[in-house]
Amino acid sequence: MLKQFYNRLVAAMALFTIELLIVWAIFLVCVVVFLYLSSEVLAGGELGIDQAAFSFAKDISSPAFSSFIEFITFFASRHFLTPAALALVGYFLFIRKHRWYSLKVPVVALGSITLNVVLKYFFDRPRPLMPLVDASGLSFPSGHSMVAASFYGLLIYLVWHNVRNVAWRNVLVAFLVVFVLFIGFSRIYLRVHYATDVMAGFAAGFLWVVIGIGTLRRIERFSKKEIDPVVEEDPLG
Repeated sequence: MLKQFYNRLVAAMALFTIELLIVWAIFLVCVVVFLYLSSEVLAGGELGIDQAAFSFAKDISSPAFSSFIEFITFFASRHFLTPAALALVGYFLFIRKHRWYSLKVPVVALGSITLNVVLKYFFDRPRPLMPLVDASGLSFPSGHSMVAASFYGLLIYLVWHNVRNVAWRNVLVAFLVVFVLFIGFSRIYLRVHYATDVMAGFAAGFLWVVIGIGTLRRIERFSKKEIDPVVEEDPLG
């Protein structure tokens, strides 16, 4: 029995170490990418990736694919994310009864939106010419991409920590990652953002998730007031 406990402890420590390394890698990559892109935008430089992305989107365009893209981009709009975030807060308040999780949702969502507005006005980059749909406001970084990275990044965190079945967990995480990438591409396809806007939005969004969740977890441990901690049950079997 002691050996079994030791094996589980070693496995848990190894998993924690891997998870910590992944988080730090995401953090550092996001910082480097955002700093590089923001320096190029402030310098007024035009990156070749922007025109290349527009050309690629034009080459694969079709009426059916355009309808699909407009459907995808809806899932990072305020019309979807506002009720989705409220539903998630309600779920952790009244069903799973994990109040720290319910706090993470508005902190990540509202913080991401606020930060995006501040960054847009700081960089003051106009949107691309000839958009395929109506769009207003400034361009850098992409609000859809940043909010999508934050909200769905939070979902990835929740899935990773609450779905015990490894196969289901990996499938759900992979699906969410691909979904976020599609949302970002939809903004390029519709010509409402440059590729650099989208990349910067992803970097800032994921960076905010790492900072927000990390800060709240430290507050949670420090206060020692976690109420009704969630029981790790796998609803997907």
